[in-house]
Amino acid sequence: MSSRFFATGSDSESESSSESEEQTVVQAKSTVTTKVFAFSDDEEETKRVVRSAKDKRFEELQNVIKQLRNHKKIKDISKVLETFEDLTKALQKSQKVIEKEGGVPRFYIRALVELEDFINETWEDREGRKKLNKVNSKALTTMRQKLRKYNRDFEAKIASYRENPDVGDEQEAPEDDRDKSDSESDDDDEAVQKKKSAVPADAAPDMKSQFLKGGDSEGSDDSDLDWPSDSDSESSDSSEPEGGYTNMAAKFLKKTTAAEEAAKAARKQEKKERKAREQRREEEERELEEGEWTEVQRGAPMAMEKPKMFAKGTEINHAVVLKKLNEILAARGKKGTDRSEQIMLLGELRRISEENNLGLGMTVKILFNIVASIFDYNPNIATCMKDEMWAKCITYITETMDILIDNTNIFVGANVLEESEAIEAEPFRVRGCILSVMERADEEFIKMLQACDAHSTEYVERLKDEKKIEVLVVRLQKYLEERGTSQEICRVYLRRIEHVYYKYDYEHYKTADLIRKTVEQKEEEAKDGEVEAKDGKVERKDEEVEGKDGEVTPQEKGGEEAKDMVEEQKQKEKTAVIMDKLCKYIYAKDTTDRIRTRAILCHIYHHALHGRWYEARDLMLMSHLQDTIQHSDVPTQILYNRTMVQLGLCAFRYGNIKDAHNALLDIQSGGRAKELLAQGLLMQRNVERDPEREKIEKRRQMPFHMHINLELLECVYLVSAMLLEIPYMAAHEFDARRRMISKSFHHQLRVSERQPLVGPPESMREHVVAASKAMKIGDWRACRDFIINEKMNGKVWDLFPEAEKVRDLISRKIQEESLRTYLFTYSAIYDSLCLVTLAEMFELDGPVVHSIISKMIINEELAASWDEPTQTVVMHRSEPTRLQNLALQLSDKLANLVDNNERILEVKQGTSAFYTRQGEGRFGRQGKERHHQGKERHQGQSGYHQQQGRGYQGQRRDRGDRDRDHNKGYQNKGYNRW
Repeated sequence: MSSRFFATGSDSESESSSESEEQTVVQAKSTVTTKVFAFSDDEEETKRVVRSAKDKRFEELQNVIKQLRNHKKIKDISKVLETFEDLTKALQKSQKVIEKEGGVPRFYIRALVELEDFINETWEDREGRKKLNKVNSKALTTMRQKLRKYNRDFEAKIASYRENPDVGDEQEAPEDDRDKSDSESDDDDEAVQKKKSAVPADAAPDMKSQFLKGGDSEGSDDSDLDWPSDSDSESSDSSEPEGGYTNMAAKFLKKTTAAEEAAKAARKQEKKERKAREQRREEEERELEEGEWTEVQRGAPMAMEKPKMFAKGTEINHAVVLKKLNEILAARGKKGTDRSEQIMLLGELRRISEENNLGLGMTVKILFNIVASIFDYNPNIATCMKDEMWAKCITYITETMDILIDNTNIFVGANVLEESEAIEAEPFRVRGCILSVMERADEEFIKMLQACDAHSTEYVERLKDEKKIEVLVVRLQKYLEERGTSQEICRVYLRRIEHVYYKYDYEHYKTADLIRKTVEQKEEEAKDGEVEAKDGKVERKDEEVEGKDGEVTPQEKGGEEAKDMVEEQKQKEKTAVIMDKLCKYIYAKDTTDRIRTRAILCHIYHHALHGRWYEARDLMLMSHLQDTIQHSDVPTQILYNRTMVQLGLCAFRYGNIKDAHNALLDIQSGGRAKELLAQGLLMQRNVERDPEREKIEKRRQMPFHMHINLELLECVYLVSAMLLEIPYMAAHEFDARRRMISKSFHHQLRVSERQPLVGPPESMREHVVAASKAMKIGDWRACRDFIINEKMNGKVWDLFPEAEKVRDLISRKIQEESLRTYLFTYSAIYDSLCLVTLAEMFELDGPVVHSIISKMIINEELAASWDEPTQTVVMHRSEPTRLQNLALQLSDKLANLVDNNERILEVKQGTSAFYTRQGEGRFGRQGKERHHQGKERHQGQSGYHQQQGRGYQGQRRDRGDRDRDHNKGYQNKGYNRW
C-alpha cells in the first residue's frame, strides 16, 4: 500500500512520512481562491489555509458589495437599502483592520461612488420613479437621504476617487461572471509567475521539495491505476518549453484566446455606444420639457444671462405684464420652486415695466411682490434672514416708501380687492399694506439680532441697521399721519415707541446738571442779597424741591432766568416729549387692549428709566394692569415684568426702599428672573424641555442690547431686603410669630452661617451678607464699606446713570437703619441716650436723629420718651429682660405640652379609662386644677406686660389661637418643641 501512495525511497522514510501525515489530518475551511495548486501523494487530504484578519474582513466587504451590485442590476431598491445597511455594519466590524491599514480601502470608496451614481440616476428618472411600487419608492427616498448623510464622512476620498478613478472604472463591467472569473484567473496567473521569478535559484530545490513531491525521485513507483507512468511524466516535462510552468497550477489555468479578447472589446464598445445614445435622448427630452433652460456645468460659475420674459416681438402692455406676474406668483410656495430665481424674475419684470413706461402703479405692485418673495425666501420661521437678502429687503422697502411719499395719487391698502385695482391710469389703487411690510421687516431685524453672538462684532454691525429701521418707521409715521386711519396710526406709533422706550437720554441729563448748578448759583446770590439786607443775619435753608419728573425745579428766589432754562430744557427733551405725544394719542384713539397696554407699559418704563418716579408710579396705579396682566399674551407679560423691574430700580434710586423691594419681590423670589425677563433659558434639572416649546421661547428672547443687568437687579433687591430685614429682626428677636420679609435674603444668611470658616467676601452676595452682619451689631462703617467699595462699584453701582448720587443715598440709608437697629438691640441696656452722642456715633445731623427716634416712639416700636431740656431719650423699663423672655417662652412650651397631651388622651377616651370617673386616672381632678392654675398665672403675666405698654405676643388672642401660632412658629424654626 505504501508503494502505491508514496514515491520511491527508503522504507524508513516512507514510514515516517506516513505517520506524520496521519497525525496532521485536519478539516480545512473553505476558501475563495487558491493561488497555487500543488499535487502530492496525499491529494485526498485537504490542507488548512491560514488567512489574516485583513483578508477575512475585506472578503466580507467584497461579498456584500457583490450582492449590492446584483440588486442594482435588477433595480430592487428595497434590497439595495438592506444591503447598504449590511455594508455599513461590515465596515464597522472591520474598523480595527482599517485603522492598521491606514484608511478605508479603495474598493469600498468605489462601491460608494457607484451606489451614489445609481441612486442619482434613478432619482432623476421621473418616468421610471412613477413606475416603482410603493415599497421601492419609499426605499429610494430613504436610501437617498441616508447615502447623502453617510457620504459626508468620505467626501475627500470620494472627490479624490472621482478625479483619479481606478483603471477600467470608465469602462463597463462584463455582463457575465464567467468573464470576470477569467480576468481574475489571469491576474492570479501573473501573480504566481511574479512570485516564482522572485525566488532565488539556490532556493528553488528546497521550495520544490517542500511543496511538490513529483519529479525524478517520485512518481516512478506510482500505481498505473492512479497516476501516469514515469515515462509519461518525463515526456510531459520534456514537452514543456523553457522558462515554462513552475508548478502544475499554471499548466491547468484557462488561457484567453484572440477571439475571446475581440468579443470582449466588441461588447464593451457596444455598451459605450448604447450609453451615449441614451444620454443624447435624455438631453433632447429635457430640452423639450424645460424650453430654453440649460444645465449648469461644473467648474467656475459662468456669467448668468438675463432670463427672457417674453417672446421676441411681443407687445409689452399692462395685460401681458400682469399675466406674467401671475404666472410667477403661481409658483410661489410650491415644492421645487427656486426662490432666488423667483426674486430675480420679479426684478427683471419690474425693469421691463419701467422701460415700457407702464406707470408707477405697476411698479408699486411688483415691488410689493418682490418684498413678499424676499420674506418667503427663508421657509423656516425659527431662523433669520440672510445678510444679502436683508440688504435687498431694506432697499426695496425704501424704494417703495419713496414712491408712496412722493406721489399722492397712489393709494395702497390691504382692503383693496384685486378686481378693484387700478394700475393703468391715475389715481392708482394697489393692493398691499406698507405698514404690514414694515412690521414684518422689524420682526426679521429682531430675529437677526437674536441669531447673532451678543459678544461679537457681528452683533455690533447688525445693530447699526437699527438706525435704518427707525428712519423708515419715522417716514412711515409721517405718511400715515396724512393718509392712514387712526388704527394704522396707533400701530405705527407703537412700533416707534418700542424703538425708543428702553433708550436712556444722556444728553438730557448733561443739560439738567448744568441747569441744577445754575439754579443753585442763583439761589446763593439771592440769599446773599437777603443777608446784606438783614444786616448780617444769615438764614440758611437747604431745601431741594424735586418735581415729579425727577428734575430740580428752581426755588421761588432762584430767579426767572432759571425757570426759563428749565422750561426750555423740557422742550428740548426729545424722547420724553415724543413718548408723551405718541402714548397719549394711543390712549385716546386705540380700540384694542393690546396696543394700549403695551403703550402704557413702555411709557412707565421710560419714566422710571429717567428717574420720574412719581409719574411712573401714578401711571402704574391708575392703569390697574397688575389685576389684568395675567390675561395678556406672553410678550406683553414679559414687558410687564421688565417694567416692574425698572420701576423698582427707580424707587431704589429715589430712596424708596420699601417700594423698591415690593416691586422686585415677585421677580426675584422664585429665582427665575432670567427667564421672566426673557433674557435666557434656565436649564432645569430632571426636566425635559419640549423642543417645540424651546423654539417658541427662543423666539421671545429680548435682544442683548435691551437686557437689564441681572447682577445689578439682584444686588438692589438684596440691599433693599437688608435695609428692611435687619431692623425688623432686631425689633422682634424673641417674637415667635416673626415673619420673613425676604426668603431669598434669609437663605443667603443661613448659607453663610452654615460655613465653618467664613473668609473675606468675594461675590456680590457675600458682600451683602457681610454688610448685614455688621449692621446687626450697629457697625455702620463696616456695613458701608462692604456695600460701597471698588469691587462693588465696578460690578453694580457704576451701572446707574447717576452713580455718585446713588452711592450717597445708600450710605445715608445705611446710617439711618443702623441707628434703628442699634436702638432695638441695646435699648434694654440703657436708661437714657444722649442725642448728641447718637449723632456723633452715626455721623448724622441732630434733626435727622431726632426725627428717626420720634417716628419709632410714635409707631410704638420703641418704649421711650424725649427729655427736651437735656436732649436725651429716656428708656421705659416696659420690656422684659432676656431672662424674662426665655422664662415666658418656657412657660409657653410647657403649656403647649400639657394641652397636646390632653388632646391625645381625649382621642383615646373610648379605649382607656383615664377619664371614666372624675378624680380617677393619671390626669384626674388634681391635674386639671394644676393646669387651670398655671393658665391663670400665665394670663396674669400677659396682662401685666400689657399694662406696661409692650404686651405679650399672645395678649389679644384667646389661648387656643396663641398655642396654635406658637406651634407653627416652632415648626418654622426647625426644632422639636417636645
